[in-house]
Amino acid sequence: MIKKDFHVHTTLSDGKSTPEEVVLSAIEKGMTTLGISDHSNTPFDDDYCLKAGSEGEYRRTIGELKEKYKDKIEILCGMEQDIYSPVAAEGYDYVIGSVHFVKAGEEYLPVDKSAAHLREAVDRHFGGDGVLFAVEYFKTVEKVVEVTGADIIGHFDLCTKYNEKDPLIDETDSRYVQAWKSAVDALIPCGKYFEINTGVISRGHKTKPYPASPILDYIKEKGGKIILSSDSHHKDTLCYEFDKWESLLK
Repeated sequence: MIKKDFHVHTTLSDGKSTPEEVVLSAIEKGMTTLGISDHSNTPFDDDYCLKAGSEGEYRRTIGELKEKYKDKIEILCGMEQDIYSPVAAEGYDYVIGSVHFVKAGEEYLPVDKSAAHLREAVDRHFGGDGVLFAVEYFKTVEKVVEVTGADIIGHFDLCTKYNEKDPLIDETDSRYVQAWKSAVDALIPCGKYFEINTGVISRGHKTKPYPASPILDYIKEKGGKIILSSDSHHKDTLCYEFDKWESLLK
């Protein structure tokens, strides 16, 4: 089984386990590399992310753990950089570029806060048409590497997080398909990794990871690179179901 995991959150953002608890769990699981990648600050919504100005303290904290456990595991200090974060992601071992909001006028609409929030936002700004919302989401995703400098493209089709249990977006709609294909086509030349993200399974929202199979097939067809990530928010979900989904990588 793959024993490296680069998309991991701690209590420094919206995770449930402290950085050291996560490190100790990774060692116990026999992992060879742990990348901690807490959420960058978004000043218009900071409930889930690093507090403004705390980036230096974050890097110091992870750096201390790197040194303390260097003989047991490789620890990397990453950042999940939202496309709307105002502070550039500099001084990290790697960056995950993600889109957590769609901008409508001057309002930032959260993509993954809750099914109720998403449905209300779509009703208010997109006339109840979930596909129109998804089109705007993927237009934003197209720019995620350019804006964030990402090494890894996070949860490519995050807009479908609640779709399995609370259908809002028709994923067979031609507008939807064209939108994600355009985003893939724009990102492939960047040469960055698309993650297969199992976090949506561990948190009980879906039974299959991001991205959906048709998207993953298209990424493969276009020669894209992929990496397996847990998007873990708890020390017990590191490398979540990697044994099951590793076959997708092959």
